[in-house]
Amino acid sequence: MAKKTQNFISKYINSDKDFPVVAGIAASLYPTLYYYSNNFSMLDTWVHFFYLMGMFVCIPVVVFVVIHKISKLAVFSRYKKYVIPFLSVFVFFFILKTLLYVPIERKLIAYSIAAAGVFAFFLHKHVKKLIILQYLMALVALFALGKELFYRITYDDSWKDQPDAIESVQFSKKPNVYFFEPDGYVGFKQLKESPYNYDNTTFENFLKSEDFKTYPDFRTNYITTLASNGATFTMKHHYYDFNLDLEEVEEAQKIIISDNPVLNIFKNNGYETYFISSSRYFMLNRPTLGYHHSNIDYANIEYLHKGMGEREPVLEPFTNFLNDGVEKPKFFFVQFLLPWHVSSLEHLSGGVEEERKEYLKRMDEANTMLTKMFTEILEKDPNALIVLMSDHGGYVGLTYTRECYAPVEDPALVNSILKSNLTIHWPDNEIPEYDEQMDSPVNVFRILFSYLSGNKEFTKNLQPDESFIIHKKEVTPGVYKYYEDSGKRVFEKMEPQKQ
Repeated sequence: MAKKTQNFISKYINSDKDFPVVAGIAASLYPTLYYYSNNFSMLDTWVHFFYLMGMFVCIPVVVFVVIHKISKLAVFSRYKKYVIPFLSVFVFFFILKTLLYVPIERKLIAYSIAAAGVFAFFLHKHVKKLIILQYLMALVALFALGKELFYRITYDDSWKDQPDAIESVQFSKKPNVYFFEPDGYVGFKQLKESPYNYDNTTFENFLKSEDFKTYPDFRTNYITTLASNGATFTMKHHYYDFNLDLEEVEEAQKIIISDNPVLNIFKNNGYETYFISSSRYFMLNRPTLGYHHSNIDYANIEYLHKGMGEREPVLEPFTNFLNDGVEKPKFFFVQFLLPWHVSSLEHLSGGVEEERKEYLKRMDEANTMLTKMFTEILEKDPNALIVLMSDHGGYVGLTYTRECYAPVEDPALVNSILKSNLTIHWPDNEIPEYDEQMDSPVNVFRILFSYLSGNKEFTKNLQPDESFIIHKKEVTPGVYKYYEDSGKRVFEKMEPQKQ
């Protein structure tokens, strides 16, 4: 087999033919597969597969064939020997640049042209060796993609199984339920203290005047938006799947947007469901929309994107959906990137104090938005069940969020990351006696469903109110517990077999 392969390669290199199709596939395959394998969790649909293969493999091959034919014309014949070498280098770098840096990068395009020109002029005789090298690189990328596919195929999602019949719960009362998730809204208590030192009196007094109840010891289970919401909407712990590369949970967007116990329970009880967000983040990989309505249209989501995507309006679509009427039961999930958190990466950070100032400015915006929406709800739907719950803290006091990849020892910084906000407006101010068991997101909906069904039995299967941070530096990499179920702060590395 090895000898046959060697003979085949030797014949190819020594052939006088150009093989533009072979060259086109070689130049485009590695960049496409490399990007695909490194971003698989955001590209795991057939739509993305056909888009990438069509746009970045098939079209380049056509370009190779067409330009190669044109180069055979008498007027261009003197340049024919440079065409395939130039295209092999330029297309390779251009596709890689396009996929990694999505926006137009003129300098990188210029560098690609220059590199292709130099290779074509001085090294064109070695183009077939380059093409073989490109195929070898593509094989490496294909192997990496194969590992991703194998992990997905063999992934065990039994952690999502419920310990009781809560997915069949029937509500005895059906108020409209409004679930607001302001990203990174730290607990009220932490806002008053260092490193925040923020006066939130106006907003807190507004909530008190409208009979909202705040749960001061509330803390998140997980430190990222997708990981936190993955636990919230499944009402189960996933422990980041112990996957330190993913840092979230497998198929998190699908869990949150398409199919989860919380959403299904509302739909099974006759609720019209709405997803409203300022960010396309949950929908960038185009999961099937499990909600009946959304302010985000998939037609506006690009196949290639950087970061969170463009910001979407929240207030206007929320008001429009609310104006449809409140007579029939509705469930709203309203998520927006305020006050958010400090910069994610060190090179983007303005420093601890500057990041704090920017966070507090966004806190003012978040309070203004929430006040407007809550006021509007209570005017039209005074007996609404309104839940204000953030996904994690604001990380203020850290220079950047990923600084927490190393152990966090300062209690104030631990709380800045993990302490989050839970404030609820209970219909008719009728608060169940077991509401104090809501200490973390993983149990919030289980307790709400107990209240809506009048069945306290569902509270017997609460998950531990534990909090976890991923560490990759200064200690053995892994998932570390920072809060026990009792609320005691600890530092303990978790092992998969213990769960």
